[in-house]
Amino acid sequence: MKGLIAKKVGMTQVFDEDGNLTPVTVIHVEPNKVIALKTKENCGYDAVVLGLEDLKPNKVTKPYAGQFSEGITPKRHLKEFRDFEKDVAVGDEVGIELFEGVRFLDVTATSKGKGFQGVMKRWGFHGGRATHGSKFHREPGGTGMNTTPGHCFKNVKMPGRMGCDKVTVQNLRIVKVDPELNVVMVRGAVPGNKDCTLIVKSAVKK
Repeated sequence: MKGLIAKKVGMTQVFDEDGNLTPVTVIHVEPNKVIALKTKENCGYDAVVLGLEDLKPNKVTKPYAGQFSEGITPKRHLKEFRDFEKDVAVGDEVGIELFEGVRFLDVTATSKGKGFQGVMKRWGFHGGRATHGSKFHREPGGTGMNTTPGHCFKNVKMPGRMGCDKVTVQNLRIVKVDPELNVVMVRGAVPGNKDCTLIVKSAVKK
């Protein structure tokens, strides 16, 4: 598997040679530092730990700094990638060149938080009539049973916290790669706010 830690820049649109417009998300891929290597001998599986974004020394605790080798600045974001397809060593940097020849990506991020929402926004309920005299506009309706068992079932769609979940969007086609700006443009939307941290991997289903 090929994967990196990246940042979401935002959305824009590009035109191809035929003049067709394509909405794209711009992903900034800074070089990732190889923090550690895990092997089957000591961990039971093969993996590479990558890090991104240096931390200030006064922000680092001794237990957290202990996982970084000498000469490597502690990183804010760490991610473990199993079965990494490229041979690397601790201290190496892996950048956008990792995705050469890759056409589709899977992107994972934390979606935007919406707070506490009702059933119409959270689940797409239609609600009741909005006419005069109606007392049922945006309510969820009855949730209990009149007979046995006499209580609400589990997993009933009700109001509650919405968003701020781990979301993966699969099979995003790479439209353009700019090695000079360390930017990848993928067709479609990516979860999360601007400047949020993304986990970008080669597509599993392609």
